[in-house]
Amino acid sequence: MTPDPDSAPHPAQNRPAAGITESPDGPDGAEQGYVPDPGRWRILSVLLVAIFMSLVSVSIVNVVLPSIQIGLGASDSDLQWVLSGYALTFGVVLVAAGRAGDILGRGPLFIAGVALFTLASVAAGLAPDPLSLNITRFLQGLGSGLLNPQAVGMIQQYFRGAERGRAYGALGSVIGISVAIGPLLGGMIIEFVGVQEGWRWTFLVNVPVGILAIVLALAWFKPRHAGAGRPKAADADRDLDPLGAVLLGLAVLALLLPFVERGAGPWIWLLLPGGAALLALWAWWEHAYRSRGRSPMVDLRIFRTHSFSNGSLIAGLYFMGVTSVWVLVALYIQQGLGGTALEAGLIGLPAALLGAYASHWSGQRVLEHGRTSIVVGILCALLGLGLTIAVIQWEAAGVLSIWWMLLTLSFIGMAQGLIITPNQTLTLAEVPLEYSGSAGGVLQTSQRIGTAVGIAVITAVAFAVQARAGWTAAITAGLCVTAASVVATLLIAVADARRSSRLSAASSGRR
Repeated sequence: MTPDPDSAPHPAQNRPAAGITESPDGPDGAEQGYVPDPGRWRILSVLLVAIFMSLVSVSIVNVVLPSIQIGLGASDSDLQWVLSGYALTFGVVLVAAGRAGDILGRGPLFIAGVALFTLASVAAGLAPDPLSLNITRFLQGLGSGLLNPQAVGMIQQYFRGAERGRAYGALGSVIGISVAIGPLLGGMIIEFVGVQEGWRWTFLVNVPVGILAIVLALAWFKPRHAGAGRPKAADADRDLDPLGAVLLGLAVLALLLPFVERGAGPWIWLLLPGGAALLALWAWWEHAYRSRGRSPMVDLRIFRTHSFSNGSLIAGLYFMGVTSVWVLVALYIQQGLGGTALEAGLIGLPAALLGAYASHWSGQRVLEHGRTSIVVGILCALLGLGLTIAVIQWEAAGVLSIWWMLLTLSFIGMAQGLIITPNQTLTLAEVPLEYSGSAGGVLQTSQRIGTAVGIAVITAVAFAVQARAGWTAAITAGLCVTAASVVATLLIAVADARRSSRLSAASSGRR
């Protein structure tokens, strides 16, 4: 009988939320009495196919915006919304979608998210005008926001100990490959299909991948009983906390919108204090909701767990900096140096492939190296940023070819594999299974907010400098701001690693 991602039993499902810990009992970090589901690796393969599709759709758009502008006659504002619409809906629904999956069943919501994303991709590829395209981008973001937290929740549900690290390593490898394939695939499509219509096929390539994911999910997520996908008896006292979901969604929207639509005028920045107020109101509501004996969307006590709170902060700060690197490089290659979309995609290919390998490597050794891997990865990112700035300066002086960035960006790609996979594994390690979807949504939301803030601030710095001093100075300034964010990440990661070492030493002493 095939496994069901929503009905597989696990001891943690009956553990009261009050503990807010999921401490490992076994020698490899797995709980005693845990019996692995025989279909877990097949389930993981379905998750990875869908994640691959959603991430390729993100990275491929960055290099085809000029084609969209030519093919649809889109304005600069239209192009901004091609990027912003996806980012907004994706970020706003993550936590609520994770919570819904925890209660209603992760499998059905995962399939619904993939189906919505796939249908939206068809509509995007056939869009007759910029407005239609942007509506489909909103729907794509909604589908991606539905499926992503279910994938994290299923990995938490089906894997324990060292296997969980390997599962997250596989996820990190797929992320690295999708980041590499997206710009390269987009550049190749534009090159062979043509600028006028090539952008359409960058959306339509999602369709066969989405169909494959749905077919495999329907085959391998087959319910064991008719009740699969509905709240289990143990979850009878849990609900979706709709007011909490609305408050958090509005707060995230208010915090993200000024950064993704920063050209709308000074008034839009007034949303930031409004978003902060909504976030405070949401926190108060979640506390009050739990005080009444209800189960909140996010149990705020998980933030008392240092591994979760520190890991979420590390993720947000790191994404705030390093995500902007690839935007800056694409701008520099195409606008600064007059290169093609294909060249912009090629220059980051070794970095992405090394990132995929590093994710696989670190995922297999996360229990052995722990937070040390994260610190080493951040140092590697700083080295790559410094060397990339040097290449840009030497290229302007006529000393080196810009293609030396194939090497320097590889350090940044390797860093991502050493940071993201271990951080995700360790951040969620002590989160109870019944909150794994919503906690994964919180972690991903911190990444989305970090990404939006970083891209807005760093590209604003780059464009301001470019207007006065040219592209070489602009990209250098942008990478320096990126490095500052990475240094802040390093300080938190070092403090977290030291705390972990002290706890481990104290634990060994008690034994």
